[in-house]
Amino acid sequence: MSIFMRAMLLVLCAMWILPELAHAKHARTTRHYKFNIKLQNVTRLCQTKSIVTVNGQFPGPRIIAREGDRVVIKVVNHVQYNVSIHWHGIRQIRSGWADGPAYITQCPIQPGQSYLYNFTIIGQRGTLWWHAHISWLRATLHGPIVILPKRHVPYPFPHPFKEIPIVLGEWWKADTETIINQAIQTGLAPNTSDAHTINGLPGPLHNCSAKDTFKLEVQPGKTYLLRIINAALNDEMFFSIANHTLHVVEADAVYVKPFKTNIVLITPGQTTNVLLKTKSKTPNAKFVIASRPYATGPASFDNTTAIGLLEYKKHSLSNPKNNKNLKLFKPTLPKFNDTLFAMNFNKKVFSLNNAKFPAKVPKTIDRHFFFTVGLGISQCSKNEACQGPNNTRVAAAINNVSFVMPNTALLQAHFLNKSKGVFTTDFPNNPPFKFNYTGTPPKNIMVSSGTKVVVLPYNSRVELVLQDTSIIGAESHPLHLHGFNFFVVGQGNGNFDPKNDPSKFNLVDPAERNTAGVPSGGWVALRFLADNPGVWFMHCHLEVHTSWGLKMAWIVQDGKRRNQKLPPPPSDLPKC
Repeated sequence: MSIFMRAMLLVLCAMWILPELAHAKHARTTRHYKFNIKLQNVTRLCQTKSIVTVNGQFPGPRIIAREGDRVVIKVVNHVQYNVSIHWHGIRQIRSGWADGPAYITQCPIQPGQSYLYNFTIIGQRGTLWWHAHISWLRATLHGPIVILPKRHVPYPFPHPFKEIPIVLGEWWKADTETIINQAIQTGLAPNTSDAHTINGLPGPLHNCSAKDTFKLEVQPGKTYLLRIINAALNDEMFFSIANHTLHVVEADAVYVKPFKTNIVLITPGQTTNVLLKTKSKTPNAKFVIASRPYATGPASFDNTTAIGLLEYKKHSLSNPKNNKNLKLFKPTLPKFNDTLFAMNFNKKVFSLNNAKFPAKVPKTIDRHFFFTVGLGISQCSKNEACQGPNNTRVAAAINNVSFVMPNTALLQAHFLNKSKGVFTTDFPNNPPFKFNYTGTPPKNIMVSSGTKVVVLPYNSRVELVLQDTSIIGAESHPLHLHGFNFFVVGQGNGNFDPKNDPSKFNLVDPAERNTAGVPSGGWVALRFLADNPGVWFMHCHLEVHTSWGLKMAWIVQDGKRRNQKLPPPPSDLPKC
């Protein structure tokens, strides 16, 4: 064979092999998990009760994947309740069938049945979480999702010595399904929880709970990444570690400009990654980790504090007796209704907005929406015995529409063009009537109800202003949008001023999130690009408000290209 022929053969081989190698280097991994939904006896606060769990664990197991990986989770329902699981914050690009909210993107998984959730993590890395998305089952059905960067891609902050998930939750002595069912029957607020928890443990301020205390053992002079998740049903939480500064580096799986704080505010649904740098030498002390609610509404709330302990690892030569005599430092947390702290904390969160992680804020807008969010009352039927005035119940609404859950999944009805009798597309763009939203409420506080949605053409650039109302009482509402991240371009106290407030919007490096608090007695402005076809739920992440109807859905139509259309449903999609 001539030298020329050999050279040609080598070139041809290289052309064939190199793309394969490049593909192999970036080939996605498929990660398989099996979630057995089953009952488990768990003892807290001096008593044992049976709770719904994944694989018998509380909180549930951690899902770990890398950006670009495919994740396949088989969920098998072994309990008496209908179940669905939502992968909170995962964009679900063209995989809306796997999003998980019951009666929105799927019918729930019935007892004895299973469903294979199948999705790819596209352009995301950081901390998210999974939870049940039907009734109040997420009280115990939840766990972390850890998305690592692609291989050999560093964090944009110092690499931590260790990473620790911190799941904040609530615990009821009674069965949570019984509690919400009773509340729906009476039309009144459900009972508040009996304790808050850190990684499922309430800590020593509660009876029988000294042994049920989360302990974080650290080494001196190290940096730890705490992946904080608020999985509580109804409480926004303050979080602090005595005598230690936290560096916030990520929120809702989006890197942020790092900032220092002693206290983190985190609403239900949100995740916050913080770097904890330990002291250079082992101190002769222990440090309290504390979590307590931020509550602004008129209703009663669980005002208990969950306690954990930060302990420095002792040398093997140290005397164990000395460990018991260590000084205990406690953090100081804001008052339960410190709205000024909440507003200031949220104003510190900015996108990195650099070459690697740009903030792609929509600069021009196709569709403007103004939504009021808040409470009201609705009329009960004659055969109901509601305990509100004149047989009424507490309700919650967006633009005075309290959302009624359908009996079949909206996504199926939309995909099959069978919306008749399931939903209507006349959700109002603005409140039905104007009033002083944060001042004296109107005399008529009755809400309307219906299964109404907004339809958006593919790639619409949307601006949404969410305005709190003082009907029944001003309150902070953490709003979560499925299927998208949005940019928080503005926020303020009082009523939104459409003439003057937009000129102050941050269109350069605003926070990019999937869950944002509508300030108590104030407003927040969001922007997002509707580039994900499907049906996407938006709701308050205070579970009691979702139960009362503070929710709605967006339908994003298919685009023209093949890769802009929603594929057909999987064959094992649960039936209603």
